[in-house]
Amino acid sequence: MTTAPELAGWLHTYSGKVRDLYVPEPGGPAALAHGDVVLVVASDRISAYDHVLTTPVPGKGVVLTQLSLWWFGQLADLVPNHVVTAEVAPDGVPAEVAGRAMVCRRLTMFPVECVARGYLTGSGLVEYRATGEVTGIPLPAGLVDGSRLPEPIFTPATKAEVGEHDENVSIDVVAAQLGWAEAEELRTLTLAVYGRAEAVARERGVILADTKLEFGRAPQGPDAGTVVLGDEVLTPDSSRFWPADGWEPGRAQPSFDKQFVRDWLTSSASGWDRASDTAPPPLPAEVVERTRDRYLDAYRRLTGADLVLP
Repeated sequence: MTTAPELAGWLHTYSGKVRDLYVPEPGGPAALAHGDVVLVVASDRISAYDHVLTTPVPGKGVVLTQLSLWWFGQLADLVPNHVVTAEVAPDGVPAEVAGRAMVCRRLTMFPVECVARGYLTGSGLVEYRATGEVTGIPLPAGLVDGSRLPEPIFTPATKAEVGEHDENVSIDVVAAQLGWAEAEELRTLTLAVYGRAEAVARERGVILADTKLEFGRAPQGPDAGTVVLGDEVLTPDSSRFWPADGWEPGRAQPSFDKQFVRDWLTSSASGWDRASDTAPPPLPAEVVERTRDRYLDAYRRLTGADLVLP
């Protein structure tokens, strides 16, 4: 599924890189049963280098949704989440998007990506090589790609529009937007979630190098004002997962994500110039299949269960 389908009882309101959002029709079953909710549908779209590619990865949205639901369960005692139901029902998920959708509470989202890093790689590595710091946090000298940090760090980023880059910022910038109390609360929750997830993944032979979380406040109801974990959580789209038995600092690590897509796009085989204004070309079937297999492998290793895709 790549385009937002029409769904009885729901009105499509927004499409992001991967997800489509719907609100209940006024007076419809979902509105009457749950009040102010949204339907979050994970498509099979895949993005790379700030482009949404024309080639989908079949079943990817199911993996993202099911893995998020599993992680929400693992984290329920640390922080509440926005899921109301993922069951197919007249007031729940429509049958057409079964497995890839969740009915969720509408939250007032914080305008910041909450990133936790336990290992040095990606944009953090680029910043460290230039300054010896990541978002203003000094790190020891001599670290290399894939190094484990002395302790996990909170490295927030601004939220960017589709097609734009998120920008890493210091906690001072977050505090200037939200105030120190909220900035500290987000840092504490982010590092608590990372710590729990890193331990769970490590027990299963998987390294959680870093992850991006989104939080909001419940605007109404019995827990009004509470900070709630939203969006997706700890998926290969929002996190870097590495096989622990292949970890070797000083080089790029094998990963359970869309690295096959990135590698092919930047290879001579694709013929694509990343610096140009042109859109990336369609993906070869082999790249799609290997990427799908990596997402499924991540799900299998983390949850201990197989996921059967259509």
